[in-house]
Amino acid sequence: MTEKLLLFGGAIQSAGAVKNNKIKKSATSDFMEIEKQRGISVATSVMAFEYSGKQINILDTPGHKDFAEDTFRTLTAVDSVILVIDCANGVEEQTERLMEVCRMRKTPVIIFINKMDRDGKDPFELLDELESSLDIKVRPLAWPIGMGDRFKGVYNIYDKNLNLFASNKTKIEKEVVSLSDIQSSELDEYVGEGPANELREELEVVDGVYDPFSREDYLAGDVAPVFFGSAVNNFGVKELLDTFVRISPSPRGRDTDMGRMEPTDKKFSGFVFKIHANLDPKHRDRIAFLRIVSGKFERNTFYNHVRLDKKFKFPNPTSFMAQDKSVIDEAFPGDVIGLYDTGNFKIGDTLNEGERFMFKGIPSFSPELFQELENLDPLKSKQLEKGITQLMDEGVAQMFIQQPGNRRIIGTVGQLQFEVIAYRLEHEYGAKARFVPKNYHKACWITSDNEQQLSDFLRAKANYIAKDKDDNYVFLAETSFLLQMAEKDYPDITFHKTSEFKLEIDS
Repeated sequence: MTEKLLLFGGAIQSAGAVKNNKIKKSATSDFMEIEKQRGISVATSVMAFEYSGKQINILDTPGHKDFAEDTFRTLTAVDSVILVIDCANGVEEQTERLMEVCRMRKTPVIIFINKMDRDGKDPFELLDELESSLDIKVRPLAWPIGMGDRFKGVYNIYDKNLNLFASNKTKIEKEVVSLSDIQSSELDEYVGEGPANELREELEVVDGVYDPFSREDYLAGDVAPVFFGSAVNNFGVKELLDTFVRISPSPRGRDTDMGRMEPTDKKFSGFVFKIHANLDPKHRDRIAFLRIVSGKFERNTFYNHVRLDKKFKFPNPTSFMAQDKSVIDEAFPGDVIGLYDTGNFKIGDTLNEGERFMFKGIPSFSPELFQELENLDPLKSKQLEKGITQLMDEGVAQMFIQQPGNRRIIGTVGQLQFEVIAYRLEHEYGAKARFVPKNYHKACWITSDNEQQLSDFLRAKANYIAKDKDDNYVFLAETSFLLQMAEKDYPDITFHKTSEFKLEIDS
């Protein structure tokens, strides 16, 4: 889907194209080797292109549930969301969780129901499922002509026209037909009398059942426009893109601990929502992804790193087209830029000019699975240490150090993350490691003003105490019952279920 948006935007000439224009099976945004092998996205990619006189920045997030944390964190950097739903699978669990975050933030959502060239659920059934599962009103702005083997294309309800393309998976063919009158006999000629009449009847039902589309309701996050199509065959993508550039919001402001920053504010500000190590394995580079909120960012200009209370300048800020990067001289609100980083940034950091403030609301989730990292090659201990430290800084997992022995416990929200970490340690850092499952229920950060009670707790639970990479104490509870007992027995200790409290301490 991302690749076809780039294709229609003219950013690439053929699907799967890379710099040498050879066709590859992997999508443009899936640049990590493990993504190419598995055929899934495991990290957020950033891409920019122009369309209809607008600059569009795509943040392509992982769809796999094991990488939901990266997706949720990326939501802090976006102004609108395109939710891609499989017409056969319908709404999946991670989609419901993602939608909860969108609703909480009032982020406008457009839904694209994909793979209509395959047999799936009835469109009306899918719309009912969207409303009930995602708890949001929907309004179709496009409608499919048939499904599976009978799929002929998509009618654009928003513009009241029909553009049929020849099906082509790698490039855009010229339009076969363009119709603005749905009653025209030409429609029967091109799609067949039966499908044409079926389309006319279904559109009458759509107009009778759903309220007219309101852009204000969409921007407020109260209604989600729905499009249908088949990204692999290019059907429905142009309808989505044409409507997206007309109804979606311009860059929006963000809340800070000192009020709200708007894009129109003259002084520069932005926040780091993602860090990626080894974007180019040959150069071992580490890049912090910065979302610009206000003002203008300029190359080689000193800005405040608020948490460290230091000034930094950046000689090589970059913009992205998947793995292809280009140095930029300036950037504006809504842009996402890459800053080369030697270890100064953490996720959630604020960069600005003027007074000190921190942007709020970078989400953090308590791990659900825990495994101990074991080094399989003692001669590569330094490589392992460097690799696991950099990968933890990316935020894909959390590391807790247990004593004695500096045992590394890695916590994630999904099993596949362990495989990705082991793969990247070996192929990017030359360090071989394995994971051994640990039976913990939850990791809780512990703080207390009662030093004696905290000291007693640390002594009594020594076998279940660890420290995170910032040296904060963490209690690794084996069961929910033992966690409840600890909270009851030590009332002056706060058991934090997320690490967000650290941002408050740091700032």
